[in-house]
Amino acid sequence: MQSGREKAYAYLKESVLTDPEMQDRFLSEQEIADRIGVSRTPIREALLLLAAEDLVRLVPKRGAHIAPLSGREISELMEMRALIERFAAERTTREGTAPVTEMAAVLAEQHALRGADSAREFIAADHRFHATLVAAVGNTLMSRQYDALRSRQIRAGVTALYRAGNRQDEVLAEHQEILDHLSAGDGAAACAAIDSHLQATQRILLAA
Repeated sequence: MQSGREKAYAYLKESVLTDPEMQDRFLSEQEIADRIGVSRTPIREALLLLAAEDLVRLVPKRGAHIAPLSGREISELMEMRALIERFAAERTTREGTAPVTEMAAVLAEQHALRGADSAREFIAADHRFHATLVAAVGNTLMSRQYDALRSRQIRAGVTALYRAGNRQDEVLAEHQEILDHLSAGDGAAACAAIDSHLQATQRILLAA
């Protein structure tokens, strides 16, 4: 059973911080406490944890502020993702362990989630698509580090969808290209497709 702090932390990280509409806003401890049915104390404890991860900024007398992702944060996020995902593509194609069937199932789910009303669910599936590849390496520490990027990844992805009306269709095509190269066992081509995919999202986010 989750403690109040764990419940608050999970809610804030999975539901609040991944919402682009919450960027540049201050969080109301009482509002969040009322929404998830805990006292304000575990909310404060959860916010301290999130501040330690640089996901919120605690401002005296104002509360917790969700700063928009900066250009530097976006660039660093994409750089870190590229390092991990490229390694996973190279390793799994070399060893013949690329999780093609599992990734294809997530991609099919993404196709079913097309539409503005499912933007966050679409990007959550986007994360699972890539995380499935990373998990196939079998390196638990790497998977944990990759999962730590999830909140920023989803927030960036949803923001990109809002800024580019056809981004969902582009993402689906880019994912299919990655999957095709993995299926063919072509690690170099899969890495190039991953780079192209991440660079496309980065260009959209940095264009604003």
